[in-house]
Amino acid sequence: MGRKLTISYLVLFINAVAIASGLPPAKSLQMLLLDGSVLTGVDGRLVIHDSNEAKRNSASERWFFEFDSDFSDGAGLVKAGTRLELLPSSVLERMIADANNAPDASYKLGGSLTQYRGKNFIFPTYFLPLAKTKMPKLPASQKSPQQESRPKINEPNDVVKIPKELLDKLPDRKKTIDHTTRPENSEEIKTGPGPQKKSEKRQDSILADRSGFIRGSSYGTQDSWRKVSFVLDALGRKEPKTSLHLLPCQALEQAQLSQAAAPDTLRLKIAGIVTKFKGKKYLLLQRSTCLYSHGNFPG
Repeated sequence: MGRKLTISYLVLFINAVAIASGLPPAKSLQMLLLDGSVLTGVDGRLVIHDSNEAKRNSASERWFFEFDSDFSDGAGLVKAGTRLELLPSSVLERMIADANNAPDASYKLGGSLTQYRGKNFIFPTYFLPLAKTKMPKLPASQKSPQQESRPKINEPNDVVKIPKELLDKLPDRKKTIDHTTRPENSEEIKTGPGPQKKSEKRQDSILADRSGFIRGSSYGTQDSWRKVSFVLDALGRKEPKTSLHLLPCQALEQAQLSQAAAPDTLRLKIAGIVTKFKGKKYLLLQRSTCLYSHGNFPG
């Protein structure tokens, strides 16, 4: 009895500390998916967060992926029906364009999971639209396929053989979709009503061994990453400073914690993935290390 009370007090203490520091309770932390876990062909649908702010400003739109079934990476678990926010990326932009043409479409999504301040996000890397098979409506005088016994077709002892061309047209035959005609695998992306426009299929790129500084919001709430950017350092070269919006992940969280503990602005050496969404460039950090100039470079 005393041991159970001790464990209960310990859980309450951890939850109290987590709430005071802005982190979710210990029970929620156990269900989080690991940062860097991979999604490989998970079925679900694209959902937009319908808020008043999003209606006023399209730049504040937030898109989510709703899981059709449970998903686990061995450490955490996402239940069917759970929605995780999709991070801005070139793949998400193409996915939105496809959803505009087929509002009720479902998707098979691939990507990587990130974790930031006790919350999971999805960085999408590919998607495939899923086709839905529609059963034809039968007249009221006819029985439904579930109510009548279906005859066996093309069995070994059958007298009558049905050609393959007719079998393919039967309603219970599985339909396939030609993904080569969809925007995901085509250079043509339809963004709205009217004729399709030629659009360059953007590819993400790798940024490695570049130095710079984190600018913007300090380490605070779960949404503080939306106002944080990374400014590349030209190190004395006559080049314009490039600013990239940072995406939430553990590497960003650790960099912000290091910056919060330092008296001066830290120069960081980073590596990550650069992507583009609605004309803005974003950076998903993979790693970051502090650089110390020892007085060789200006602060």
